[in-house]
Amino acid sequence: MHFCRRRRRGVGIALCGLVLAGMIACGECRAQEVSAGPGGVAVGGNIIDSQINIGIPAEKLPSIIEAATKDWRLLNEQQKQTINDLQKTLGVNENALKSFLQAIGERAVPVEQLGQKLREIAGRYRELLAQVRPSADDGPNAAEIKNAAARALEAGQFDRADELLDQLQKLQDAALEQRQLERASTSAQRGQLAMARLQYRNAARYFADAGSHVPPEHSEVRLGYLDQEAGALYREGDERGDNGALAAAIDRYGVVLTILSRETLPLAWAATQNNLGNALATLGVRENETARLEKAVAAYRAALGECTRERAPLQWASTQLNLAAALARLGEREIGTARLQEAVAAYREVLEEVAAYYAASEEDAHGRVLWVIWAVTQLNLGAALQTLGTREGDTARLEEAVAAYRAALEEERRDRVPLQWAITQMNLGNALQTLGERQGNTSRLEEAVAAYYAALEESTRDRVPLQWALIQNNLGKALWVLGARESGTGRLEEAVVAYRAALEVRTREKVPLDWAMTENNLGIALKTLGEQENDTARLEEAITAYRAALKEYIPDRVPLAWAMTQMNLGNALLVLGVREGDKARLEEAVAAYDAALEHDPLPIDRAKTQFNMGQALVELGRRDEALSSFQQAEPVFRAAGAAQLVDTCRRWIARMLGKSEAVPPRTAGPATPASAH
Repeated sequence: MHFCRRRRRGVGIALCGLVLAGMIACGECRAQEVSAGPGGVAVGGNIIDSQINIGIPAEKLPSIIEAATKDWRLLNEQQKQTINDLQKTLGVNENALKSFLQAIGERAVPVEQLGQKLREIAGRYRELLAQVRPSADDGPNAAEIKNAAARALEAGQFDRADELLDQLQKLQDAALEQRQLERASTSAQRGQLAMARLQYRNAARYFADAGSHVPPEHSEVRLGYLDQEAGALYREGDERGDNGALAAAIDRYGVVLTILSRETLPLAWAATQNNLGNALATLGVRENETARLEKAVAAYRAALGECTRERAPLQWASTQLNLAAALARLGEREIGTARLQEAVAAYREVLEEVAAYYAASEEDAHGRVLWVIWAVTQLNLGAALQTLGTREGDTARLEEAVAAYRAALEEERRDRVPLQWAITQMNLGNALQTLGERQGNTSRLEEAVAAYYAALEESTRDRVPLQWALIQNNLGKALWVLGARESGTGRLEEAVVAYRAALEVRTREKVPLDWAMTENNLGIALKTLGEQENDTARLEEAITAYRAALKEYIPDRVPLAWAMTQMNLGNALLVLGVREGDKARLEEAVAAYDAALEHDPLPIDRAKTQFNMGQALVELGRRDEALSSFQQAEPVFRAAGAAQLVDTCRRWIARMLGKSEAVPPRTAGPATPASAH
């Protein structure tokens, strides 16, 4: 099998997350795939395969898979009809389908990926069945084994088929040197079989074995097996969270690029650069390593040098989208906005190309794969615009982000791609929430709450538990912002309920940093309730929540989050200490503020901590220290344009200097919950 023929690639898409959901890197640029990535939330499953589905709702499959792994006879009549429909759709017999379902059941494939995996396995199975048939050049022994292997495959006896291929492999090992290519092909067939069974590590080993048996004069064939090995390793790393496999995939793609001729096979070379970029980006995001992301950007740019917009527009769009996602990830980690602006420009170019591609045809484009890609690009564009708008304080950017999310929802129909629709609703809620906070606009916040509740209708706890918890966390923040502006406590109570629901899934054991974030957010909501209700019990609960968060928010690991939570803890202790006249609580508050100042490099946050600590020091009678704290905070507030805090600071300074007897308004804050990442 020649390398150039192995490169029949579709459009791979990288899903960039926002605060909440984002992925980078498509799968290997092989078959119209959209992979979800790490970090956050994933932005849904494979939306293209969800779009081009298997003809039945994915929710019906788990019970059938369970029966396939236990007793096929337990199927009811409706399930039997579904089995018949699946056989026709996938082009396989009942025995093979049963084995597919057993393989999927053993691997615990998520519900939203079941249709995709069934199509993938069936495709590999049909290809393998055609390959394993005897050829005219086969001797009688080889032909007999191949026929037996084909019968085993048709009977769904995959273990038996593998045993027979092993027998054939050993027979071919004993053959003459000119049979080495056949030997390599058989090993590659075992690799294909392992891929169909989702055994990516085994597949990589078989493809590597195939490459090792190719004679030197057939370097192009060996190159194809190296490429398949790298693809299997990438799948293992991406889908199973195996960073070692990702590193190995990066190495193999590097080897392919040292052999592959850019001059003779420019588009194949570009596709490999794109795949290398995907592996680098996925590992870079997972390990929070900027250097990996920089290398990914370089790989994508190299690929774009060959797969130009004029030469291969769809391959160009795929690589351009991956480049944009990597730039957005880098931009999130940098102080400036240049990378984010590049990402926005790149996303917009992809949208232009997709629109132009279908504008040139007379057929109805909507509902086709390219328009699903268009919707995903709108989602990623919205994410980049939201990050830019948040960083620059630019509400126009945030309005553009809202528009991009709404545009994505026009194509991401709920009945067609429910989980992707829910993810976009969640991101829309984030943008609306940020706008509402910036503009003081209650209606925007109400829209955000509505978007989160809509997302929860599809992203249920049973279906996608971590995504459900993520939305609950962000819903809690929106409710808190609304509740903090209202005289009643109903919204704040709802916020507490949402945070506690999130914590049922976001446990310390599963996702320690997400758990700590939600504990901190719960503490903020409880403190606000305690202040509004004059309820010390709520304040005690808030203190407990902050102390819980600090068990995972440690300074060496997440210094800014640790400092933020220490300040929040100090605020709750200050309010409680003043209310109860408890100097021990006030001393604890000062200690918490001191701890925050050790690890908070952001000037405005340091100023807030100094300001809050000054009030605690006043209550303790440590006037000189309080004066110093207020004097350090005031110029920072002035530079930031925080007029109210500047005025309050100056009034405290005047009182400490004996120039005024008036008691300034006492405030401990502000503290804002964080949206989930």
